[in-house]
Amino acid sequence: MGLFGRRDKENEIRKMGRLPPGQALTEKFPVLHYGPVPSYDMSKWDFRIFGAVEQEKRFTWEEFQRLPMRTVTMDIHCVTRWSKFDTVWEGVWLQDLIDQGIVKLKPTAKYVIEHCEYGFTTNLDIEHFLKPTTLLAVKYNGQPLEPDHGYPVRVVVGALPNQAQDPDTRYFWKGGKWVRGLEFSAVDKPGFWEQAGYHNIARVWPEERFEGQW
Repeated sequence: MGLFGRRDKENEIRKMGRLPPGQALTEKFPVLHYGPVPSYDMSKWDFRIFGAVEQEKRFTWEEFQRLPMRTVTMDIHCVTRWSKFDTVWEGVWLQDLIDQGIVKLKPTAKYVIEHCEYGFTTNLDIEHFLKPTTLLAVKYNGQPLEPDHGYPVRVVVGALPNQAQDPDTRYFWKGGKWVRGLEFSAVDKPGFWEQAGYHNIARVWPEERFEGQW
């Protein structure tokens, strides 16, 4: 899409009320992360559920792929000011695991800490993690995730296109790439970017990008 075509589409999206303040439409999928892209021997990969749960769980890659999956179309918004619309993700929704008794949370579980490769973490409140727009994604647009975008599993946060102005929509960094486990916690634990000065809550529409003056 050329410059003018992109601008026309951006104006259309803005008129629909789907483009948050300070954001610009992109047709590309920018690659942004700190540190190297990991490589895997999937026979040794695993995924942990731990913390404030009745029973800790550990899934192999084969077991993870057998978990209930759903497909969700979302608008996503990066704190670096790009937005991408109508993106299609397939993955595991935490609420499905709870409903099927696969995961049982303790009443003290108020926050979810995403543990990713190289010790990277990010945090979300449990209410947001249970929204249908928060997925443990394994596919993007019908294809397995590319390594740069979090293969084999990443957390994705976004907004439903028909609920674009959901005031609780979070910036895209709140979904960690290369996620290896979810820790359920009674207390909040700000992660890598949050400790570096990024906003702890990170709501998109009020532009909660950074804490204080940055």
